Amino acid sequence: MPYVLFHDHFPEIAERETRTITVPGKSPLGLPAGHYGLVEMYCDEPDCDCRRVFFYIISSVRKDVEAVVAYGWESPEFYARWLHDDDPTMIEELRGPALNLGSPQSRLAPAILEIVKNVVLRDSAYVDRLKAHYRMFRDKIDKRRTATATKKKRTSRT
Repeated sequence: MPYVLFHDHFPEIAERETRTITVPGKSPLGLPAGHYGLVEMYCDEPDCDCRRVFFYIISSVRKDVEAVVAYGWESPEFYARWLHDDDPTMIEELRGPALNLGSPQSRLAPAILEIVKNVVLRDSAYVDRLKAHYRMFRDKIDKRRTATATKKKRTSRT
């Protein structure tokens, strides 16, 4: 699945609503002081309804990606149906939060994942915001796909 920055489609909203983790001093988990931006990415595959977000977590210190965390907010039953498989390991990876296995991870990634799990995603208002961003993103992707299909259909008739 191709994941695309939310910022690419909604730069003003992303600028205002991107969550940042601020670590004022060295954390008990070993994270150095700094800011860690949770840059949202969503799937732009046509007709996909995975209900997931990938966070590219970028450090203000290194100015690079420290971790890529995947998070799906639906139930295990939803992901079993969506995946057409009931493998509990695969379902847990889809639900997240989990470090994305296919992405590079820094040595700080496990500590960042703990903060995302135990602090960031416990904020129900933030999770609701992610769901709203997902819906906005999907609506735009699906509308673009429908417009392209309609245009091709008109072109093929002439």
